[in-house]
Amino acid sequence: MKEKLFAVLLGLLLISTFASSKRNKKNKQHVPHIDCDIKAGKIVNPEFLAKCPAGCQDGKHRVFGTDIYASFSSICSAAIHSGVIDNIGGKIFVRKVAGQSGYKGSFANGIRSWSLPQWKESFVVAGKGKKGVTYPSTLEYVQDKKDIVHRIVPTSTASTTTVITVPTTTTPEPTTTIPTPEPTTTTLKPTTTTTITSSPTTTTTEAKMKPPLVRTRDTGSSNIHPAYRSIVAAASRQIQAAQGTGQNQVFRSPSTFASSRNAPLIHAGVPRQQPSVSLRKPIGSLQPSSGLGYSRVQQILAEKNTAPQQIPTPQRRDWQNPNQRVNVHTIQRKPAVPESSNISPNAPFWPMETRDIQDSEQDVWRQGFSETAINSREEVSPKPEETVALGGINCKIDLVFLIDGSWSIGKRRFRIQKLFLKQMAEALDIGLSGPLMGIVQYGDEPSTEFGLRSYFNTKDLKNAIEKVSQKGGHSHVGKALSYVNKNYFSDASGNRGSAPNVAIVLVDGWPTDKVEEASRLARESGINIFFVTIEGADDNEKSSVVEPNFVEKAVCRTNGHFSVDVPSWFGLHKTVNPLVKRMCDIDKLVCSKTCLNAADIGFVIDGSSSVGTGNFRTVLQFIANISSEFEISDTDTRIGAVQYTYEQRLEFGFDKYSTKQDVVNAIMRIGYWSGGTSTGAAITYASEQLFSKSKPNKRKIMIVITDGRSYDDVRVPSAAAHRNGVIAYAVGIAWAAQDELESIATDPDKEHSFFVDEFDSLYKYVGKIIQNICTEYNSQPRN
Repeated sequence: MKEKLFAVLLGLLLISTFASSKRNKKNKQHVPHIDCDIKAGKIVNPEFLAKCPAGCQDGKHRVFGTDIYASFSSICSAAIHSGVIDNIGGKIFVRKVAGQSGYKGSFANGIRSWSLPQWKESFVVAGKGKKGVTYPSTLEYVQDKKDIVHRIVPTSTASTTTVITVPTTTTPEPTTTIPTPEPTTTTLKPTTTTTITSSPTTTTTEAKMKPPLVRTRDTGSSNIHPAYRSIVAAASRQIQAAQGTGQNQVFRSPSTFASSRNAPLIHAGVPRQQPSVSLRKPIGSLQPSSGLGYSRVQQILAEKNTAPQQIPTPQRRDWQNPNQRVNVHTIQRKPAVPESSNISPNAPFWPMETRDIQDSEQDVWRQGFSETAINSREEVSPKPEETVALGGINCKIDLVFLIDGSWSIGKRRFRIQKLFLKQMAEALDIGLSGPLMGIVQYGDEPSTEFGLRSYFNTKDLKNAIEKVSQKGGHSHVGKALSYVNKNYFSDASGNRGSAPNVAIVLVDGWPTDKVEEASRLARESGINIFFVTIEGADDNEKSSVVEPNFVEKAVCRTNGHFSVDVPSWFGLHKTVNPLVKRMCDIDKLVCSKTCLNAADIGFVIDGSSSVGTGNFRTVLQFIANISSEFEISDTDTRIGAVQYTYEQRLEFGFDKYSTKQDVVNAIMRIGYWSGGTSTGAAITYASEQLFSKSKPNKRKIMIVITDGRSYDDVRVPSAAAHRNGVIAYAVGIAWAAQDELESIATDPDKEHSFFVDEFDSLYKYVGKIIQNICTEYNSQPRN
């Protein structure tokens, strides 16, 4: 009996356990999915689980901070940066924390996070949530709202009132609900008194409408710098008061005044006459007045003069009569400068900002960033130093800019980069008789925006630069240099040959690939590489750089002439004139001189009887084949020749022929002399008659070709030639003495002396000799 009872209890226990586990499976938490671009600030929940998709490591989604991230950051990209998940995605736990000051940028797990002075809210990311806590299966997102506040403001005639619509970020209790904002006009009954009293304000609210997008960065055609907007606003109200329109008449932001000055108001009941005085009138020209507006101007100017010299942080103006204005919540703005500042609309400007944010995110910036939170590295420089034309006919170069189109640079800095290019075009004075300029944009893959022969004047070039759009991707500078070396400076692409080739690489931070090998090949092709590095890696970021000292490995020379380090994008304009001066100093563009175009090569040819007429023709063909590999002109490589037996004869000097075809023809016309073999005397003769007339900036290369032992000593003449800077190669055939070849050759002997058993094998050493000449040339110190 007991056994049966025990079996029943055990069965009940098993059934209960199974049912409980089944219920647990049924009650398993559902984890909501989020996209890569979802930011923590868009989600209301203070703690939540979420699942990220794959592919959030592509660099399109910004992250601000390290360990603790600003809520403006992409949640999934921050999770990858912190190491919680990788690029295949996964489940994460997010917890909101208080706002921070001084978010630090870093590079981790393939994600570049940026620094930020401060933000109103932060979050941390972990792999698992708290045990026993049930998290929401659906996430609550922030709903953007727009409140329309209507104010009834009486005019001076007391016959009509104008209804003003003011967008706010608060939601007051509505007294009257209007489905759609329609223009409203309220007519007051005329009275016999001349005293005008203000009517009570009537507020109406339109709930749950997305606020209008006010682009703090892209506000259009404003000509007023943000630092002085409050002053100009006060002056505007003073001018309106002077015109009799009343202080509380419609006020428009200075950022849109220039473009909408003559446009009718959408929500105005009765159109009003525009004041005849423009906001562009200098504030300093206002005459003293007893009006409240002018008193406010005086107060602001006094505060400005007594404040320490730093970036202005203007505050929103306090209205003098609170009865005439609804208390509207102040919107904090992103510390950025619009497309135009307080200078001429056609003049260039240089905005200030720490890092660029996409235009669609401006509403978040405005609501979350205090005006005082401006990076100390920034500087207010609304107008760059004057661009002076320094190029023209005295700067005949073929120039290509490799511009950074990667995601890391952002849209704002890409526009700054284009402005810099336009200023460079002005300073260079583009033209056929002077510099020609093209652009290659790099990201994941490089592409030519336009070539050297696309535009022949500055105006057309600037228009073309303005049309260049950002492509995105990573900063693959090495791939871009290889592309330029292979494709850009060819004859088909417009390379003029007589003009030095110059490539200026603009880099935001550091490249995401290696540049050393691609740069070496480009230098050996005669390209003068300049690097302009903007906001490079600091001491904490250097460990993230793919290739340490990448600038020194890439530039033409490491003496500082070919590299420019710019601390901030907003100081880039200061490099225009100095950079133009450097690239137009043709004599210092030493990388235009390559192993193939920077030498005086003298051939010392054995014409003794042992050679014979047929073999002598083979030797001449060997010499012609070597000469054909070089770039020959009166400013590039030059060729000379001496034939010897017992005596010596100058066949032609370095200044005789200036084209490759003329040199080859002259070589093949050399007549066979026949006689003895005095190689030592021939070396002395070549030193005196050929290399004494060599140009100082040319490498002096002597190639001695002999088929037997010399009748005289070769050691002393060869040593004298070496001391005078002559690089000697010795080519021996058949009965040539090996010890003499080594004495003639420059050290190391094995790299400068060659021996063949028969004349018909000479052709095998054409490539080897060229290779050794170039290897030796390219191994020179780059300082």
